[in-house]
Amino acid sequence: MDKSYAPQVLEDLLTIDLHFDRLKWESFKEGVHIHRIYGDDKQGQSAALLRYAPGANVPTHVHTGYEHILVLSGSQTDGDNIYERGTLIISSPGSQHRIASDNGCIVLAIWQAPVDFTISI
Repeated sequence: MDKSYAPQVLEDLLTIDLHFDRLKWESFKEGVHIHRIYGDDKQGQSAALLRYAPGANVPTHVHTGYEHILVLSGSQTDGDNIYERGTLIISSPGSQHRIASDNGCIVLAIWQAPVDFTISI
């Protein structure tokens, strides 16, 4: 098999909080780190793990395509609801929110298209 078509494998995602240090993380937003799986946040589809430190947040943003978030550990809130481990959140194009995590969390994020952080509410 051509290596360019080999699957990328992430093991033990349901216990990622016990071994997150095995992955390469980079700064995303203050208090939030990202491990990119594919794509980037500038064009097209992408997927990543996001790790929120306790009290960290991602500012208000608009979705230009669908976003799928699976909470793997901890919990996060969009201001209206708290999403615990095991929850899948699907945000549709045009939706907007601010995300925060009081106690920290790790999520799998899959974006159909980049999010827009340039709005101000």
